[in-house]
Amino acid sequence: MQSCEISSDSTDDPLSSGLRTHRQPRIVVIGAGLAGLAATKILLENGFTNVTVLEASDHIGGRVHSVQHGKATLELGATWIHGANGNPVYHLAEDNGLLEHTTDGERSVGRISLYTKNGVAHYQTNVGKRIPKDLVEEFSDVYNEVYELTQEFFQDGKPVCAESQNSVGVFTRDLVRKRIMLDPDDSESIKKLKLSMLQQYLKVESCESSSPSMDEVSLSEFGEWTEIPGAHYVIPEGFMKIVELLAQDIPSRTICLSKPIRCIHWNYSAHCQPHQDPLILGHPICVECEDEEWITADHVIVTASLGVLKQNHEAMFSPSLPEDKVLAIEKLGISTTDKIFLEFEEPFWSPECNSIQFVWEDEAQLEQLVYPEELWYKKICSFDVLYPPERYGYMLSGWICGQEALYMERCDDETVAETCTELLRRFTGNPDIPKPRRVLRSSWGSNSYIRGSYSFTRVGSSGGDCERLAMPLPYANSTKAPPLQVLFAGEATHRKYYSTTHGALLSGQREATRLMEMYQDLHRAQTTKPNM
Repeated sequence: MQSCEISSDSTDDPLSSGLRTHRQPRIVVIGAGLAGLAATKILLENGFTNVTVLEASDHIGGRVHSVQHGKATLELGATWIHGANGNPVYHLAEDNGLLEHTTDGERSVGRISLYTKNGVAHYQTNVGKRIPKDLVEEFSDVYNEVYELTQEFFQDGKPVCAESQNSVGVFTRDLVRKRIMLDPDDSESIKKLKLSMLQQYLKVESCESSSPSMDEVSLSEFGEWTEIPGAHYVIPEGFMKIVELLAQDIPSRTICLSKPIRCIHWNYSAHCQPHQDPLILGHPICVECEDEEWITADHVIVTASLGVLKQNHEAMFSPSLPEDKVLAIEKLGISTTDKIFLEFEEPFWSPECNSIQFVWEDEAQLEQLVYPEELWYKKICSFDVLYPPERYGYMLSGWICGQEALYMERCDDETVAETCTELLRRFTGNPDIPKPRRVLRSSWGSNSYIRGSYSFTRVGSSGGDCERLAMPLPYANSTKAPPLQVLFAGEATHRKYYSTTHGALLSGQREATRLMEMYQDLHRAQTTKPNM
């Protein structure tokens, strides 16, 4: 049985003197992703010495997964730092020289779905024709105007009309279609082409939102997601460098890898262990691990993904989570966005091409972009060209999301390589494109310790659900039991920055700060008691 060492180094931090007058609280952090590491780092820096991190997988980083490929680093998970000013991930990267080799092309200022702003996106149809650039720009202007309108419902408190079903996808599709059909200058064939482009844009949008379809994304809540000002940055050495910076001052014995948990028994749960071990007396929590070890604690910070909570919350907590927290878990959305990297000996694309976008002309009138398993490849919205080639070689990165991403994950590399090659031949009209010499892809949906890429506000959910998910247990007004037993962090618990690495990092810092403040208040109360 693996045993986790509990660190107990002494420190002269101001908080620690107060902590040393009593037993050091024992804190267990579930998950060594950005949220878990950020929480642990703050706790250790502020005098908490009895901290243990339990990570189910055999590596730290969570949904950050950088893979070395020759001179380059490929990101199977988090790729961009979104915004600069006030973004803790940006400041960590900038202060440690991680952005020194970021090229101008890897600093995108607009809305992003590309690795580079250099060059031109090639919109290709399934009959092998390229859509003229001016037509793409015309359509893009209409789409972007409607996209701006989707932000106003939350930001300006505009009421949502019933026809939209409070869905970003339904609202966008209906309004863009109306504008296209009312344009007196376009022929019927041009209108059909623009309607097909609309479907492709919605596929890109759902990959960015990590939703199965934009139809599932809440229109009334869409504008609450907050963009930090500044560009979007790629870290050439890999996003994993951020993880390593967070972990560098955490003693290795503090983090237990390959240590999945079975159940968190909280609130003095009577059935904590078959025999009441003296060890547990005085601790309100027992963490039951899958290797049969039981770890007692005063506080547990849970950073498991929303996907894991959806799948496992019933078995994971004893007693069960309160009904409103369960509802929040059920209502919020999470889906899978996967990347498919294809490496070629030589480029078959022109030097100015920065992406190949797949426009299916037969999808112009479709309402639902959902496909049976054998047609999973129709959900691939595009392949981006990784730039610069001096770093990446001749590499494309494809995007797929939703149930179709899970279908792709079930295929072997050979099938994915063949399918993607056929797709590229068909859309470019070039039957001589060779098969890639290498395929690398993510599999976030079938990873049982992750179960999805990141969260979104699904129709019927709201920012309030993020806050309910973040609320510590037991609720302050419901019990006289010890406070802050189970705390929750992770990107899905951040109301404004859900789906981002900075949201995850800030949420971990938030929960560590919550514990710090509680112990500072306790210490203050005890040191200011009047002498009797």
